[in-house]
Amino acid sequence: QVQLVESGGGLVQAGGSLRLSCAASGRTFSSYAMGWFRQAPGKEREFLATINWSGGLTDYANSVKGRFIISRDNAKNTVYLQMNSLTPEDTAVYYCAAKGTYGLGYSDNAYKYWGQGTQVTVSS
Repeated sequence: QVQLVESGGGLVQAGGSLRLSCAASGRTFSSYAMGWFRQAPGKEREFLATINWSGGLTDYANSVKGRFIISRDNAKNTVYLQMNSLTPEDTAVYYCAAKGTYGLGYSDNAYKYWGQGTQVTVSS
């Protein structure tokens, strides 16, 4: 069992940056690929970024490629999402998820454990 707790959300002006953190409990964190997703009001949950168990492989949705960076620190059981050049369209609840296996994952069906989400609001 893995429990995930996101933090770092908040209100930021357009063009600003935020770094989200996701702290995981459990001894198997370093075995799992991780992902970040978001869900805006009235929209489906959207894949943003994924990172493999070691942090050596990452991939991103086109909508955030070049602006967001996913990383992890297995010693701290934490995965991060650095978000730069934010726009009002990035306003959403952001979720981290643990895949349960080593490799990258792109759909929410691939992920086994989910955090409760953290709100990010970008003002214009």
